[in-house]
Amino acid sequence: MKQLERILEWGGTRRDIAFLIISGLALLASLLPHPPLPFDPAWIAIVLCGLPIILEAVIGLVTAFDITADVLVSIALIASVIIGEDFAAGEVAFIMQLGGLLEELTVARARAGIEKLVHLTPQTARRISGSCASPASGSSEISEEIIDARSVQVGDILRVLPGETIPVDGTILSGETSVNQAVMTGESLPVDKGPGDAVSSGTVNQFGSFDMRAEKVGEDSSIQRMIRLVQSADAGKAKIVGLADRWAVWVVISALTAAALTWLISGEIIRAVTILVVFCPCSLVLATPTAIMAAIGNSTRHGFLVREGDALERLAKVSRITFDKTGTLTYGTPQVTAVLSMADSMPDTRLYALLAGAEQRSEHPLGKAVVRCFRESESQPLPQAQGFQMLPGRGVQADIDGDVVLAGNKELFEEKGISLPPNLIRAAAPHLEEGCTLIYIGVNREAAGFAALSDTPRQDARSTIEEIKKAGAAPVLLTGDHESAASHIARLLDIQEYRSDCLPEDKLDFIDACQSKGEQVCMIGDGINDAPALKKAFVGIAMGGVGSDIAVDAADIALVNDDIRELPHLLRLARRMMTVIKCNLAFSMTLNFAAIILAITGILNPVVGALVHNAGSVAVIVHSAFLLRWKYSKGR
Repeated sequence: MKQLERILEWGGTRRDIAFLIISGLALLASLLPHPPLPFDPAWIAIVLCGLPIILEAVIGLVTAFDITADVLVSIALIASVIIGEDFAAGEVAFIMQLGGLLEELTVARARAGIEKLVHLTPQTARRISGSCASPASGSSEISEEIIDARSVQVGDILRVLPGETIPVDGTILSGETSVNQAVMTGESLPVDKGPGDAVSSGTVNQFGSFDMRAEKVGEDSSIQRMIRLVQSADAGKAKIVGLADRWAVWVVISALTAAALTWLISGEIIRAVTILVVFCPCSLVLATPTAIMAAIGNSTRHGFLVREGDALERLAKVSRITFDKTGTLTYGTPQVTAVLSMADSMPDTRLYALLAGAEQRSEHPLGKAVVRCFRESESQPLPQAQGFQMLPGRGVQADIDGDVVLAGNKELFEEKGISLPPNLIRAAAPHLEEGCTLIYIGVNREAAGFAALSDTPRQDARSTIEEIKKAGAAPVLLTGDHESAASHIARLLDIQEYRSDCLPEDKLDFIDACQSKGEQVCMIGDGINDAPALKKAFVGIAMGGVGSDIAVDAADIALVNDDIRELPHLLRLARRMMTVIKCNLAFSMTLNFAAIILAITGILNPVVGALVHNAGSVAVIVHSAFLLRWKYSKGR
C-alpha cells in the first residue's frame, strides 16, 4: 500500500512537470502573430495551471475558511479572463504553479525510520522452567520453549544465547557475558555483565549464554519506549509556513481594497484587474523555494543529503549544536592508545605481542581491536597461541612460546588469585580517568602490565568545533559514555558543556529544555539511540556513512561521507541562504509596490503587469542560483 502511495506521489509530480512544460509552450505560442490554434493557446495554461489553483482555493475556503495566496491568484485569474486578458491569466497561473512545484520538490518523502525500529523489537523469547528457573523446587528437569516475545510476563525466567537479541528488560540470574548496548546508549564498547546486572531489550548478547528474570515487558520495555520517543518527537516538530500564505489574508484584503477603490475612482475596470495581477505574490512564492533548492544543490556537492525541504531554513536559526560522541566526534572503533609493561625483563613491545597473540582467536570487540592495532603498528609477526580459552565476562587465556598469558579485567585476576601490584594500579589510574578501557595482562601467574584502549577523536574534530563556535553556535556533547570518557573528549575538543551517561530520553529531555527556553538545537548523531533526539531537535543531522539506517531516517540531513569538516560550511550556507531569501523578499515586495502604483495610475495594463512579474521572478531565480557555487571565505 505504501509503495502504491509513493508511485502515485511520483506520478503526480511527473504530471505537474508535464503540465508546466505544455503550458510554457502554449504561452510562447500565444505571443506569436498568428497562433497555430483556432483559440488563444494561453487557455491551455489557464486550464492546466489555473484550474488547480482555483479548485484548491475554493476547497480551502469552503471546508476550513482558509485564506491563502491561492485566493488572490484565483480572483486575478478570473478577472483577467472576464476582461479578455487571457495571456496575463495564463502567465500568472504558470508562474504560481512553477513556484508550487519547486516548493514540493524540496519536501522530503515519507520515511520508514519508525518501522525499522519496530523491526528491531525481538519477536521470540526462550522461556525456561525447572531447576534452573526455580532452584528451590528441587527439580532436576529443565524445560525450554520458544514463545512470542509479546507473551513474556513479569517474573518469567528467560535464557539468552550468544548472538541473540535480549527480548525484554530484566536482571541476570546466572551466567557471564558481554552485551552490545549501542542501540540504547551509543557506547562504542560492549559491557561485561554478570549475575545481578540489568539488561535491556533490543541490546545484543555477544558471548556466553545467561538466564535472566523478566522485569519490564511489552510496552514498558526499553525498545518500545524508544519507539514512542521517536513518534512523539516527530509529532512535536512544527513545520514552517510559507511567507505568502502566512500573510495571505492581509494581501487579499489589501488587493481587493486597492482594486475596488481604483475602479470606483477611475471608472476603469482594467486598472482594477491590473492591480489584482501585479498584487499576485509570484516572486514572493519563488523567493524561498528557489534559494532552498540552490542551497540544497550546494550542500549536495559538499556531501550532505537534505531530506527535509525546510531543514536549511531551520538550521540557520539554531544557537546550539549537540553532538553524540561515538561515531560522530570519534571514529567509533576502539584503538590501543598505550601498552605498559611493569616487568623490567619484558619490554612493552614484547608484552604487546603476547597480548595480541592471546587475543588472536577472541571474538570480543576489544580482542579484535588489539589484534588489528598490533598488525597496523608493529612489523613483527603475530605470535601463535596454543590452548586458547575464552572466559566470558572476564577475558582470555592462552599458551604462547611456553608462557601462560592471561588478558582481561580485574575480576579475572581476582579469580586466578593474582594480585595487581600498587605501581601497576598507579600507572593505570591516569588512563582510567581519561575514560580508557584497560586490559590487564598476566604472564605465568604474575601481573605483567596493561593495555589501554579508547575511542579516539576524529582527526578534524577539534578544528570543526572551533569553526562552529566562530559561526555563532555553541557546541554541546551528549554521550552515553561514562563521566571520565565524556570529560576527556570534551577537554580534547575544547567543548565547555557536556552530559554523560545519557540514555535516549536524557538527550531528548536536554533538547526539549533548551528549545522550551527559545534556544533552537541542532542534533548530530549516528546511532539508533540518537533517533529520538534527531527527531526532536529543530534540525537533525545524521552521520550517513557509519550511522545506522534508523538514525539517517530520523534526521533532516544526512552527512553521506562522514567528513565532519563540512559541518561549518553547512551552517554558514544555511545562514547565507536566509540572507538571499530576505533579499529576494525585499526585492519582490519593492517591485510589487512599484507595480501597484503604476497600475493605479494606469501606466501598466494586465499583460505588461504580468510581464513585470515575470521579470521579477526571473531576477529572484538568478539571484538564488548564485548559492549553487557559494563557499565561505573570511570576511563574508
